[in-house]
Amino acid sequence: MAINTGDTAWVLISSSLVMLMTPAIGLFYGGMVQQKNLLSTIMLSFVTLLVVTLQWVIFGYSLAFGPDIGHLIGNLDWACLGMKDTAKELTAVSAYAPTIPHMAFMLFQMKFAVITPALITGAFAERVKFPAFILFTLLWTTLVYDPVAHWVWGAGGWLKSLGALDFAGGTVVHVTAGVAALAMGIALRRKKRLIDGRFTPFSVSLTLFGAVLLWFGWFGFNGGSALAANGIAVQALVTTNVAAAAAALTWMILSLYKGRPSAAGTATGAVVGLVAITPACGYVDILSAIIIGAIGAAVSFFSIKLVEELGIDDSLDVCACHGMAGTWGAIATGIFASKAVNAAGADGLLHGNPGLFYAQIASVAVVWVVSFVATYMIAKFIDLLMGFTVSHEQQKAGLDVAHYWDDALEGESVGLINV
Repeated sequence: MAINTGDTAWVLISSSLVMLMTPAIGLFYGGMVQQKNLLSTIMLSFVTLLVVTLQWVIFGYSLAFGPDIGHLIGNLDWACLGMKDTAKELTAVSAYAPTIPHMAFMLFQMKFAVITPALITGAFAERVKFPAFILFTLLWTTLVYDPVAHWVWGAGGWLKSLGALDFAGGTVVHVTAGVAALAMGIALRRKKRLIDGRFTPFSVSLTLFGAVLLWFGWFGFNGGSALAANGIAVQALVTTNVAAAAAALTWMILSLYKGRPSAAGTATGAVVGLVAITPACGYVDILSAIIIGAIGAAVSFFSIKLVEELGIDDSLDVCACHGMAGTWGAIATGIFASKAVNAAGADGLLHGNPGLFYAQIASVAVVWVVSFVATYMIAKFIDLLMGFTVSHEQQKAGLDVAHYWDDALEGESVGLINV
């Protein structure tokens, strides 16, 4: 097929929207931490854009989407984006999206790879060593994200062959990141933040701004995953919007037991709804999207309480908000998906096909186990190699000073920054 300029333009715009989501995560998380850790928290998200971009073009994309090896991983034919014999193939139309250039597909998928480790940063905000995080990002993207992306989305991937559906990354992005956050909280159980438990966010306004940017960027995240400017993209945009609204309202209602709704909680609810609808957005109708968003908010809301009771220090509730909502969304896809919405998908349990429901449960279970075990091992390895967390003295001073010599609020600089 020939390259379609409209489809190409939509995918390029969507890539830009998804890129915006990575710094938006930094703002969303940054508003929840103490002022002295604001810059360092934002920088954790920003650095994933640097590290994963290079990892992706050098070998990550080839591992995730390159020619299949044993249904487990792509080979390295497209390493460095096909600098030799495969260069022509990468400038032609994509086999994954036959109306856009292959390089546009690569770019779009790069933004997904970038944001996924950025989501994990909320698990160890205010206590991670910057060099340790850079090494973690490189290892985790290579050993967890790239293989899972190949299994679910890559040509020949075994979970894809099993029949599992993931329209825009509920399993590949949110379940992997959320489970990784849980593994990090357990692996670093004895190296907690100096301030344990809940504390007053530095700037709820910043968190709300980050949530709005995430919501905006999510239109590219989900709508762009149609890989064409077509009716499925429109469906994904509408289901995304209504699921987020339903989840935010549900979270607001659930929080009324405290006497009044929480602004930060309502923003979190919107993000949870976006997470929950992500795997299903191009496969379900509007009413199903509302149900998925509302239930996703309830699942995450009560999961936060459970994680607290278990004493796991997931600093900003990444597992509850991304892991659990993503898990529900993937399973819900197996319940509500309809070929009447998307003929390229499959019918779910409510439409007479229990096979998809079983495939979704199997894919979620596999990704949970793989992400947890691999992340736990990576965290322990880095902790033994260089130490993963900063000292309590550095926590007292704040990581903005410990890592960057900067005061994020005042813009003042000390030490070498003046040279």
